[in-house]
Amino acid sequence: MARDKNELYVTVPNLFRCPISMDVMKSPVSLSTGVTYDRSSIQTWLDNGHNTCPATMQVLPSTDFVPNLTLRRLIHLWSHDSHSIPMSSPHSDASAPPPLISKQQLLDSIKTIDKSTTNCLDSLLQIANFAKYSGENREFLASIDGFVSRIVGILCNVDEIQVLELIMTVLDLIVSENGVKEELIRLVFKCNRDCLSPFVSVLERGSLSSRIESARVLESIAFNTESQRAITEKQGLLFELHRLARSETDPTAIEAGLSCLIALSTSSRPVKKQLVQFGIVRTAGKIISGSDTVVSVIEKAMKLVEMVSTCAEGRAAIGEDENCVAAIVKRLMKGTSAGTEHGVAVLWSVCYLCRDRTAQEAAMRNNVLTKVLLVMQSGCTARARQMCVDLVKVFRVNSKSCLASYETKTTHIMPY
Repeated sequence: MARDKNELYVTVPNLFRCPISMDVMKSPVSLSTGVTYDRSSIQTWLDNGHNTCPATMQVLPSTDFVPNLTLRRLIHLWSHDSHSIPMSSPHSDASAPPPLISKQQLLDSIKTIDKSTTNCLDSLLQIANFAKYSGENREFLASIDGFVSRIVGILCNVDEIQVLELIMTVLDLIVSENGVKEELIRLVFKCNRDCLSPFVSVLERGSLSSRIESARVLESIAFNTESQRAITEKQGLLFELHRLARSETDPTAIEAGLSCLIALSTSSRPVKKQLVQFGIVRTAGKIISGSDTVVSVIEKAMKLVEMVSTCAEGRAAIGEDENCVAAIVKRLMKGTSAGTEHGVAVLWSVCYLCRDRTAQEAAMRNNVLTKVLLVMQSGCTARARQMCVDLVKVFRVNSKSCLASYETKTTHIMPY
């Protein structure tokens, strides 16, 4: 159908479309998987007897859903701005102009960003959409003098969760741009303002996507011992990051939580001890043993367990958790080489260094000797190979039984 040349079409942001109907959502609700649908569409799906999330096909532990009030508000604001403009369908002409504001309109939005809550939400939504569109836009936004300082100022002075979520979205989009991380670090840690409480609020009350974004921003600014200490000493932050990794099924959320915890645990024994108290060993064990866990997530879980295994409390918790030890042994040689070496380091800490009998027995029940010999033959690093040699010594038996169940071509490897 021909279009009048003066007729204006607006492309609907994908975030606002229901994954089932592909229409703008009127009543967005989120499943336990974190995916949001229009209420009528997902209710019909569930009423037809389905017990899976349509987007991810994960089996739903619960068919309950909760209203996504933040997204509903954003759709309302967007619809209000665009109510007189016809919206294109998902299959409309790709050459239709995108719904972007100009650079001058962006600057005007930034000027009015803190006038009122409504103006703030509207402006932040426009800024976020502008930044999402292209790398060039993100670079331009990051180069605006005083912009980062302005939104951090808002971050520290409001408690409106929708505002906080949008700020996290914007910061996550531009934190890797030139100079932004350094400016953000200065503003968060060098000023006499509480800039970390908003992160706790988003991790506690925000949508899944905003919780992921806040974890990624925290990871970016945890650049040295001082900043790591400030973050970990903020009440509730470590717990919420662990909860993000523990309670979600979305691999992106789990990975974001684990990555941030790794950044915060680099050299701090108190942090590792606190994570052990939260149950990080059990959490990581479940992640590693998951049959459909993403390889990159397994690698990060292995790395985090290796990090806590460097403290006595961590080694004790690993030794007591037979499931974690078994999961690590089973994953050796089944993921990335880095993940395998993290696993070897964990086994070395609890089975060789500490001689934990429970951990040794759990490893032996899962054919650890065969796995360790395979790692030695795989071309691992010198450090990993030496740990493997030590582990073979721990699990040594007489020469016949040592390789009795080892029928591959690697039988020529001598235990030590």
